[in-house]
Amino acid sequence: MEAQNKEVAALVEKITGLQAAIAKLPSLSPCPEVDALFTDLVTACVPPSPVDVTKLGPEAQAMREGLIRLCSTAEGKLEAHYADMLAAFDNPLDHLHRFPYYSNYINLSKLEYELLARYVPGCVAPARVAFVGPGPLPFTSLVLAARQLPNTLFDNYDLCDAANQRAKKLIRADKDVGARMSFHTADVADLTQELRAYDVVFLAALVGMAAEEKADVIAHLGRHMTDGAALVVRSAHGARGFLYPIVDPEDVARGGFEVLAVYHPDDEVVNSVIVARKVDARRRLDSRTDVRARQARRRW
Repeated sequence: MEAQNKEVAALVEKITGLQAAIAKLPSLSPCPEVDALFTDLVTACVPPSPVDVTKLGPEAQAMREGLIRLCSTAEGKLEAHYADMLAAFDNPLDHLHRFPYYSNYINLSKLEYELLARYVPGCVAPARVAFVGPGPLPFTSLVLAARQLPNTLFDNYDLCDAANQRAKKLIRADKDVGARMSFHTADVADLTQELRAYDVVFLAALVGMAAEEKADVIAHLGRHMTDGAALVVRSAHGARGFLYPIVDPEDVARGGFEVLAVYHPDDEVVNSVIVARKVDARRRLDSRTDVRARQARRRW
């Protein structure tokens, strides 16, 4: 236990130093200095770690919250940079591999689809899918549309119109994907009847960065998604919780969903994945009661 505590303390000290260095940068736009610091950060956070970031002290929690917001800003700038670069090609979708984290998104999309197929068999070939918070480089929608879901319609909802305009340019040359993919500038909190049309809703990791915000978004989805529809929520585990918000499966259950699986990758895929199914109000109590038993701990 003492050795474990020392390991956690050393990690927190390292992450704190990196957060301080990143916060001092004049800009988070891609450049050698920015890239090097975030590479060091990801390298420190991805290996398995005994740290439980939800149990850190107030000072470390404040540092973590600030770091996640810095990561969000930097990720947005990185994706915007590469979206602009890709848009210069005749067919941008042929060059997605140029993005530095391309393999992560390929593997994450494959993982999410396999979890859906395993735990929600009715969603193997959904008619319509919504992705909330895709950003300027909507990798998951693009990858799923091209690989696992070749007949599915995709609606992408983002708060930022500039992000949506960049994303639209990426599909202009692909008639198939372009015909099945739409982008909407909207706050998920303003979506109501629209949500009933989807068989699956994906919730990006950085939509609702504070725990309370995330819980509110999930509860809103639970009020308006149709019964039986699937929800895929991206979360984080261990030291990866310094990079992305951690979603409590109990918040998913309280939002009106039955939690079917929680999967924590131990490879280069950074995000954890929660798969849930919308249940009617009469079943919510049962879902809340057994959510701890259903947390995966299920490994498949």
